[in-house]
Amino acid sequence: MRIRSALTALAVVLAGLVAGAGSSTAAASTTGSAYCGITWGSAEKTAGSLSDAPLADVRTGQHDCYDRVVFEFAGPVDGYAIGYGETWTEGEGLALSPYTAGGALLRVSLRAPAYDAAHQGTVPYAVGEHVANLLRYSTLRDVVFGGSFEGYSTFAVGVRARLPFRVLVLAGPGTHSRVVLDVAHQWQE
Repeated sequence: MRIRSALTALAVVLAGLVAGAGSSTAAASTTGSAYCGITWGSAEKTAGSLSDAPLADVRTGQHDCYDRVVFEFAGPVDGYAIGYGETWTEGEGLALSPYTAGGALLRVSLRAPAYDAAHQGTVPYAVGEHVANLLRYSTLRDVVFGGSFEGYSTFAVGVRARLPFRVLVLAGPGTHSRVVLDVAHQWQE
């Protein structure tokens, strides 16, 4: 009888410990840890100044924790304003949201032209054209060229939802520079 009582008491104590451990785990996941260490946030990001180095290329890439859009320039560029909201074509003011796939829209304004000194286009995109195939991307849904006017170039980047993003300015390759937009796949684990 004593053994049975002792085993019952031990089982109650162990059940309490297991339940307590489960609730601390639940509390940790309720507060959430940063997804892949990402702490970027979704507020607008702005930096740099106007440049005359023209846009040379736009490309995309997939990573384990985020999707990426790279804007490459033929010279030094560090100016951008990127945030969630409606994107308008440069010079015309036409909203791009009806033409851009995704649950949320990132407005990308690059402080550099998409044309050279002779006003010839330096990228093969027409205003409103989709510039990337994003089939099987986790977060990116669309990249649409909004045009270039008075030294500014605009893109609408459609994403699955309003998610954290960061912007990097990188030198190279060679004399080129890049403005890189990374959009996380999710907020928290």
